[in-house]
Amino acid sequence: MRYTKLGRSGPVVSAVGLGSLALAGAYGGIGTAEADRLIRRALDSGVTLLDTADFYAGGRIERLIGRAVAGRDGQVLVSTRGGPAQAGDGPDRLARLVRACEASLGRLGRDHVDLYYLRCGDGVQVETGTARLAELVRAGKIRYLGLSGGTPEQIRRAHAIHEITAVAVECSLQTGPPDAELLRTVRELGIALVAARPLGRGLLTGRIKCPAAFEEGDWRRADPRFGREGRELGAAPLRAVESAASRLDLSAGRLALAWLMAQDGPVVPVPSTRSPVHLEMNLAATRVDLPPEVRDELAGLFPAAYGPSASDLL
Repeated sequence: MRYTKLGRSGPVVSAVGLGSLALAGAYGGIGTAEADRLIRRALDSGVTLLDTADFYAGGRIERLIGRAVAGRDGQVLVSTRGGPAQAGDGPDRLARLVRACEASLGRLGRDHVDLYYLRCGDGVQVETGTARLAELVRAGKIRYLGLSGGTPEQIRRAHAIHEITAVAVECSLQTGPPDAELLRTVRELGIALVAARPLGRGLLTGRIKCPAAFEEGDWRRADPRFGREGRELGAAPLRAVESAASRLDLSAGRLALAWLMAQDGPVVPVPSTRSPVHLEMNLAATRVDLPPEVRDELAGLFPAAYGPSASDLL
């Protein structure tokens, strides 16, 4: 396992973390015991960054992670996110933000959240939301603050209120290199970029050929990127990824993660999976040193129509 510093003043974490959307059933059913085993296997394999959210499976994933990391204080960084769902701002919304954080603490079974993301799409103005969460930092309930989503301008405004350690955005070969202004902003401010959906919701593994392959309950069945038109748009770029992976004797998914880690500035992917085999394949990406010419060759393969869509699952 390779490790990297999370931002200018954050802790050292594994270069690849573990996301938990798949463990919440977004990609098909998974039992509690199976999810627990996968989390513990990731920890035993050297993963020290676990990423979740209060709304994943109604908070069940936070409870699972809390039990798995019990007794590992200081060894594993747990990030979660939450906040009010209603639009607008004001005391009621900020109170809900605080209650959401405290509810996460209860489910995690901890006295503090290592990294708490403010969801920028929740309607809480970034300054007031950051200021309220900063009070929880001073109270010892949060160690580091992050933003889930957010424009460069929002990041700067939040960082002016309290240091932002990480920004989580959907980022992959499918969406293209991180936005240039976003990269400049996080580099200048010493903020880590955490890449959510780094395998393009599974598309970049090359294993998904059509929506019929998805289980009942898999929300990708309704994702246009996996429909007929989406598959046609993505066919040639995906073949190019698979060809490059073959030349390097890598799987397409391993190449996709290595490509993210080869970007300028610290980019930490947090892929999510239900499979122990796929977990090990993801972690093996930390052993790949991608040549700069391959990194540049793969940039911008997918059309703009394949870019990130609005999603309340980030």
